[in-house]
Amino acid sequence: MNQKEIVYIISDSVGETAEFVVKAVATQFNGGHVEIRRNSYVEEIEDIEDVLTLAKKTQSIIAYTLVIPFLKAYLDHRAAEEEIHAVDLLNPLMDAFMQKFNKMPNQKPGLLRKLDEDYFRKIEAIEFAVKYDDGRDPRGVLRADIVLMGVSRTSKTPLSMYLAHQRYKVANVPLVPEVPPPDELFKIPRKNCIGLIISPDKLNAIRTERLRALGLGSQANYASFERILEELDYAEKIMKRVGCPIIDVSNKAVEETASLILDVLKKREEH
Repeated sequence: MNQKEIVYIISDSVGETAEFVVKAVATQFNGGHVEIRRNSYVEEIEDIEDVLTLAKKTQSIIAYTLVIPFLKAYLDHRAAEEEIHAVDLLNPLMDAFMQKFNKMPNQKPGLLRKLDEDYFRKIEAIEFAVKYDDGRDPRGVLRADIVLMGVSRTSKTPLSMYLAHQRYKVANVPLVPEVPPPDELFKIPRKNCIGLIISPDKLNAIRTERLRALGLGSQANYASFERILEELDYAEKIMKRVGCPIIDVSNKAVEETASLILDVLKKREEH
């Protein structure tokens, strides 16, 4: 492979898997000097014919991942007729799976594409949760699928990340008496908001442990009952002003609270 050769990729999905395999093989031949021309979302015979014409003209290899039987059969037949080397990257392994698990494949094009889309939606949601955590940028409140609000240590951040893994864009807003809530909080649909509350005793225990972990005394105002009651009273007033549903997170795991949040949102959407 002294000159750069061309490999055409035909896929019913994006074609990233085929491209990765081709690149991996190409590195074993003179540093991988190969030009890859990807043809994605191929679902028609005409698309295959276009690639065959180009591959024959440049005497190139075709590497493909097709799950629709008639498209695979057509490509194999036409490549043989035109004496073009076409390599099936998917079906040999699919055949092995069929024999091992004694099951037939779905043979639906784009399943990997759907997985890719789900993956990228999850990543986007996680990045959103990080960017708009703890009220860093109030503009996120207007863009979020879910807005969580509550005093410090009511699991706003863990809940945001957990829901992000379910592909929800979540912003969370801390409610502190000395800091006015962002105006955006009162401009969004109430059905998108969730208020988080917690019992004073539980919050005192959590904050006291937090101070201890930081090497600070438990007598700090942050963990005092007077301060906690003041914060909870203030937060409840804001939640009532917004008109959002309120969930008590006392003694609840993140997964349990997240499930309750999704149940509340689902019920509101149905009405």
